[in-house]
Amino acid sequence: MVYDVAVIGAGVSGASTAWRLSRYQLHTVLLEWRSDVGFGVSKANSGIIHAGFHHQLSTLKARLEIRGNLMFEALQHELGFPFRRTGILVAAFSREEMATVHKLYEQGIANGVPGMEMCGRERLLQLEKKLNPEVIGGCFAPGGGTIEPYRYVFSLVESATRNGVCLKCDFEVAEASRAEDVWRIRSSSGAEVRARYVVNAAGLFADRVSGIFGAEEFTIHPRKGEEYLLDRSSAARPERVVFPVPGAHSKGVLVIPTVEGTTMIGPTSDAVDDKFDTAASAEQMQRILSHVRNLIPGVSPRDLITSFAGLRPVMDNEDFYIALSEKAPAFVQVAGIQSPGLTASPAIGEYVKDLLKSAGLPLLEKVHFAVELAPRHEVRHESPAALDRLHSGNPAWTHIVCRCEKISEAEIVEAVRKGHTTLDGVKFYTRAGMGRCQGGFCAARIMRIISRETGIPMEELTKKGGNSRLAAGRLGDLPVNTAEVRGGEGA
Repeated sequence: MVYDVAVIGAGVSGASTAWRLSRYQLHTVLLEWRSDVGFGVSKANSGIIHAGFHHQLSTLKARLEIRGNLMFEALQHELGFPFRRTGILVAAFSREEMATVHKLYEQGIANGVPGMEMCGRERLLQLEKKLNPEVIGGCFAPGGGTIEPYRYVFSLVESATRNGVCLKCDFEVAEASRAEDVWRIRSSSGAEVRARYVVNAAGLFADRVSGIFGAEEFTIHPRKGEEYLLDRSSAARPERVVFPVPGAHSKGVLVIPTVEGTTMIGPTSDAVDDKFDTAASAEQMQRILSHVRNLIPGVSPRDLITSFAGLRPVMDNEDFYIALSEKAPAFVQVAGIQSPGLTASPAIGEYVKDLLKSAGLPLLEKVHFAVELAPRHEVRHESPAALDRLHSGNPAWTHIVCRCEKISEAEIVEAVRKGHTTLDGVKFYTRAGMGRCQGGFCAARIMRIISRETGIPMEELTKKGGNSRLAAGRLGDLPVNTAEVRGGEGA
């Protein structure tokens, strides 16, 4: 089969592009080298929907950020992912910082950001009571918000595949050639896909993919950001996303009330050489705590439940690079999608669709398009009466597997049946393992459910695909008795 379009990379940019193309009478394939979608740059995202005041309109990232921000209510209605407009505060603690805040405010007004407001101390403390009372002023953008980034990617891909897009995971692009107006793409495992047009949305590895296709030469520089998660019981959780005054290469270390009830602090912003360096460190944790306590003094290390790090794919000019290749025919570059890439992503999909059309791809809208995904049942949000009805149809709905996040067996089964067969895939789809114990109670139970539903032996189950096996005789330096893991509920 020859596809009309092959999209390489199933993060927010590739997923948004595939979802946008699924509205048209096209054969589209989405290629992802990891074992599940959203497992790259996107899964370690801060989950902020930016308001549009941090960048000048002369940059492509600012224009797409502003357009993308306005699209999320409609997207949430159609796809059902968690999203909330909390508003964004920028807090200043000196006259020099207030001068920068004034510039951000003026830039927001010039960018057309709705509702931008300059605030004095009293107004800021009215908007966010947990702010450091030493704050002297700042600005407020009510259009900012928070989102669960992995659920967003899963929803985009689920809708896209429901509307005809073919998803191929574990497909690492290794070779490409072109003959008779068709790209022939081979994976490192020997699989092959053919397509007339190609979109390079490969995140940290977009430079490598560009080289494979004989397109432009550029370098993606990884920029590492460490983040820390506070328990949902933390007294420091704010109502708004709280920013410091930004620096030259970063928006700063933030305090973020996540859409699902926890609190995130971070990220750092450090250039690294290794595109696989996602280790967090005690030194950076202290650095982050020091910064965020200046914003919200109540942040306590006792509330920390986990840490993680992500890598942003940065271009030399710090802007997005989205354009038709001038060297490779029928090839679209979508590279350098760092912050605010999540916010811009629905607009990126739209932008790429228009580039493909300008390159000759015929776009005819489908007569029948499944607009809305069916709503999901989530035990933690259901009423007692609704749980009674669910239980009467299937008792697995009231068998709680993850106690911290109140995730039922039925929710985990649903995730597995939708193709999420790794421990991380189930975690990101359901939140099982994201609570205070970080999977200490539920991981073995989830593994048993995955094995039961898929027939995959316990020894072959992985955390995130590849070689990340969980019970293959050893777990790190510890021996693992897989017979015990297969055992009863007390195992």
